[in-house]
Amino acid sequence: MLGRSSGDNDSQTSGVLIQYLREVSEYLRGVNISRKAVTLAVAVLVLAGLLGVRYREEGTLLPTSSGGSGRELPIYCVQTQEPKIALTFDAAWGNEDTHKIMEILKKNDVKVTFFMTGGWVESYPEDVKMILAEGHDLGNHSQNHKNMSQLSDAEKEKEIMSVHEKVKELTGYDMFLFRPPYGDYDPKLIRVTKKCNYYPIQWDVDSLDWKDYGVDSIIKTVTQHEHLGNGSIILCHNGARYTAEALDTLIRTLKDAGYQFVPLSELIYRNGYSMDHEGRQIPDGETTDQKDN
Repeated sequence: MLGRSSGDNDSQTSGVLIQYLREVSEYLRGVNISRKAVTLAVAVLVLAGLLGVRYREEGTLLPTSSGGSGRELPIYCVQTQEPKIALTFDAAWGNEDTHKIMEILKKNDVKVTFFMTGGWVESYPEDVKMILAEGHDLGNHSQNHKNMSQLSDAEKEKEIMSVHEKVKELTGYDMFLFRPPYGDYDPKLIRVTKKCNYYPIQWDVDSLDWKDYGVDSIIKTVTQHEHLGNGSIILCHNGARYTAEALDTLIRTLKDAGYQFVPLSELIYRNGYSMDHEGRQIPDGETTDQKDN
């Protein structure tokens, strides 16, 4: 099967850890702690992170949704022994290729999840209704596509609920999946997201379609991605230049490798799960070494 083996996703772990260390370092400097003290604190956290990786290798499930660090994490992927993956599209700008994407999805009998900003919903209301009518998930991508970690809790909530109310009024559908713009989040955003009855969603496979490297690049980036495996969440953009052109081949290649596409609403666990330190949902009764990717 394409993508990652049954080994650990250490680079994903490193990404989460690096982001955490950056936040802690900035915080410590902000409260006027000396550079030496900052360096010492970061070193301790690095050691803790390395120990966390070791625990995961031994199959020990960390006990909290924050991976034992005290931080709340969004969902990056899902542990499952079934070869299910979720294809997602962020819709924040442009709409030239949406209908072509929908045609390709329909031809291949694939259901996906569209994360939409409030501006996109306002600009293309008929397409929002079409996406839902054809059996795809509608997801929340904030009202104004801002860096959510820079906002107050009240502003965070407004960014989420403004889109929610627009889509609810337009379609009658209550969205419950939220992806922060740019993947930017902080612990407060995760708590606000849950307060709004949403699951915070990231991704573990980035197609890099937004870089406009071309069709072959998108296909290769996804199908050869080190994190690709059972339970993966793939990031694409409906407004990227080459995404629609690459989509049919991408889908067929992944299907030929044995993967089954499901919308996020059918991939994630709604309850009865824990989270490891990489942002992977683990169903109750399993540990991280039981995945079959």
